[in-house]
Amino acid sequence: MPSPFVLKDAIRPNILSLKPYRCARDDYSSGILLDANENAYGPALDPVSESAVASSGLDINRYPDPHQADLKNLFAKFRGVSGGPEHFFLGVGSDEVIDMIFRVFCVPGKDAILITPPTYGMYSVCAQINDVEVHKANLTLDGQFQLNVEEIEKQVEAHPNIKVIFLCSPGNPTGSALSHESIRRVLNIPNYKGVVAVDEAYVDFIDVDKEGSTATWVSDYPNLIVMQTMSKSFGLAGVRLGVAITRPEIAKYMNATKAPYNIASTTSKVAQDALQPKALDILLKHITVMKQERSRLLEAFKSIPGLGRVLGTNDANFVLVEVLDNHGKPSNDRAFSFYTNMAKQQGLVVRFRGTEIGCEGCIRITVGTPEENDVVIKLLTEHM
Repeated sequence: MPSPFVLKDAIRPNILSLKPYRCARDDYSSGILLDANENAYGPALDPVSESAVASSGLDINRYPDPHQADLKNLFAKFRGVSGGPEHFFLGVGSDEVIDMIFRVFCVPGKDAILITPPTYGMYSVCAQINDVEVHKANLTLDGQFQLNVEEIEKQVEAHPNIKVIFLCSPGNPTGSALSHESIRRVLNIPNYKGVVAVDEAYVDFIDVDKEGSTATWVSDYPNLIVMQTMSKSFGLAGVRLGVAITRPEIAKYMNATKAPYNIASTTSKVAQDALQPKALDILLKHITVMKQERSRLLEAFKSIPGLGRVLGTNDANFVLVEVLDNHGKPSNDRAFSFYTNMAKQQGLVVRFRGTEIGCEGCIRITVGTPEENDVVIKLLTEHM
């Protein structure tokens, strides 16, 4: 049975009645622009820097496009989302997208979210910042890290103030893509009146023979928000661009709530360049190499004494692996010691994840270049 989702009941009342900030650029973007109190004399830069900026074609003394329709159109084409820009909200990284979901849907001190640990820590951080309660339905703790839909249903039934369910697929730190069947079940929970946010930051690293993005589902599910980023597969972490794909009705409120010029001109240009055909060819080549290197790390870890299971289904650009004690048991002490010693003494920085539920004794290692992965294998073999 479809979820009884009614948008006006899910959105905060103050956001429903919000009159968004409007500027003259919303209506007029060319001519002699004397509307926004910009510096018409240009940026105060040394000649070399000014020449570099001029050659980029960017007027950085002007505020950026508040709508970013060209960028949204390119991203819609890339993800196969019909309907164009009205399905999109762009944020300063996925973190702004996450925070915007809180600001639009969750009344501070009243509403709640549901997360599925082990999962991305920013959901809880944003909840605390926004004074929103957090409920949990742990993933299956069998090393595969899939949704426990029955527990999610119980939490929704017990806590009707849950306004957002965050699902991370592929997960962080798990590396596991969630089954599409389980995501559909959550979207269709009979008594749930909030939204489901599927975080797909690592979606491009899923093998082609597995289930991939849910972005094209937004036409079928009025309560779905799909979050993506250009930080991971595109290699544009420094650009800080996050994307929400959803129904136009939801995107409208997210765009009305954001700051008027939140996406920088430089960010927009680099992102648009990255979505051109030649750049997308490079993207696919990079993804292919990263998947090959991921497989190489997985194979190498099997023969390194002191390492245990590789957890998750390995659908991201990292590997989550157990560090064992002398008795063959996962050990947080040994994993944390390895993490700190490698960073301080060897210059290798990985991530200790042993405090996450279901991840005892685990370190998370990002797939690097072939040369970097050679160092990882060497140091693990010598020091584990």
